[in-house]
Amino acid sequence: LDWQYGTYVWPCAVVLAQYLWMHRRSLPGKRVLEVGAGVSLPGLVAAKCGAEVVLSDSEELPRCLQSCRRSCRANRLPHVPVLGLTWGRVSPELLVLSPVDIILGSDVFFDPKDFEDILTTVYFLLEKNPHAQFWTTYQVRSADWSIEALLCKWKLKSILVPLHSFGADQEHLAGSSLPGRYTIEMMIISLAESDGT
Repeated sequence: LDWQYGTYVWPCAVVLAQYLWMHRRSLPGKRVLEVGAGVSLPGLVAAKCGAEVVLSDSEELPRCLQSCRRSCRANRLPHVPVLGLTWGRVSPELLVLSPVDIILGSDVFFDPKDFEDILTTVYFLLEKNPHAQFWTTYQVRSADWSIEALLCKWKLKSILVPLHSFGADQEHLAGSSLPGRYTIEMMIISLAESDGT
């Protein structure tokens, strides 16, 4: 994947940021980790709303990590930590990561070859933090792409969150000036045996 994909604000990030904004009163004091953060719009919204945020992107994409840091400085949030975490890889940074309540991921389900690595990392984090949830938005790119079997394999459950329930079904939020059709979905993933928080 071209590192430049992490330098744009994609429609999924705007939709997830809207969800965070609609739940802003519940965010102060919550511990939030954004994975595959890129320009970090959802994580920065969470930080502006009072959450304790850590931003992360692949340790193999230093320019994406620079983009995270640049976004923090531009939004006067220089204290927000930025970590290199690569999906599917157990690293020292992942092992010593502070507890989390919410994991954010916008458009991380982009390339099917990464789906299991993403869910492996999410499962690891949810096992360490059983009451945490993974809030994720994704663009429906193909009817053939599904994570249902992987959710079963990793003992995860998902709840689809209708965009209209948080005011994100408006064209200016879920749409894009880029060519093509954009259907954005949001789901909350948690451990199958957990009630979540």
